[in-house]
Amino acid sequence: MGAQLTVAFLALLAFGADVPGMAPLRPGPSGVESNAPVALPSAQQAAHPAATAGDSSDSPAPQSGDHSSKSLQPQSRLLLIRYVDGEFARTVQPLPGGKKGYKLPAGKPIDMKKLSDALRLYGTAAGQGDTVQITGIEFRSDEILVRINGGGKKHFHWRDHVQVGIGNVSTPPPQAQDYATQQIPGATLVLDYPRGVPDMGPDDLKRDLSVMLDFSKQHSSAVNWIDTLAPQFREAIKDEKAIVGMDSEMVLAAMGRPEHKVRERDNEGHDTEDWIYGTPPSKTTFVTFEGDTVIRVKEFN
Repeated sequence: MGAQLTVAFLALLAFGADVPGMAPLRPGPSGVESNAPVALPSAQQAAHPAATAGDSSDSPAPQSGDHSSKSLQPQSRLLLIRYVDGEFARTVQPLPGGKKGYKLPAGKPIDMKKLSDALRLYGTAAGQGDTVQITGIEFRSDEILVRINGGGKKHFHWRDHVQVGIGNVSTPPPQAQDYATQQIPGATLVLDYPRGVPDMGPDDLKRDLSVMLDFSKQHSSAVNWIDTLAPQFREAIKDEKAIVGMDSEMVLAAMGRPEHKVRERDNEGHDTEDWIYGTPPSKTTFVTFEGDTVIRVKEFN
């Protein structure tokens, strides 16, 4: 009887069956049998075996191209314009000029040869380490155009194309004064998303631009910088409105970029500039600057 039990026991071991109370034999790393217990994957790991296989402290962090599978939502567009447009940054690499802009594949490293060629062909709009400002954002189906210091295109000013005539004599108008950002050569960065522009937040867009622009050491018109302002300005920015005494950065933080700008000179020779938000007959707000200070705010319903 004892011999029959022994044969049965050996048969169970030969077919790999587990015997209650005993750890199964498994080959060790070098092919030698070991009775060490084998760790089984958790339910989450079993559902995602690829994640388990790549789980290591040496694994690279997700790249900036890891975005939502949804397309860019209307509310997200508003947030990107509100919290990125108008921001300052320091250039990590020189920025090429040119009307068409420099294309950046989102989430990928810079092609230094391509960048060098663009700088040689179109010139340098901003050198490495320069402080620049985002002055416009445009959305397309698979691209985001980010204009810097006015963008790479030459801007049209009606004063440059008007002549004042008396009789048969005409004289060209005085040279118009450009905006501060237009006095510096501008550039355009074109973020390319082959699968379409995904839904994202302001930090995601800044991260995609980080190969060319560093926002970390510049004050933000949306977060920490606001805390340093006087209480009345903090409240106005929170309420998304402009008040007398603000400067242009505060107005950008409160209301974003204006739809139009109009510069005039009064009878006393003072230059003023109106930032116009909205289009009649809808609600329209005129924010008037003298220098860099708001001197008047008018709303028309």
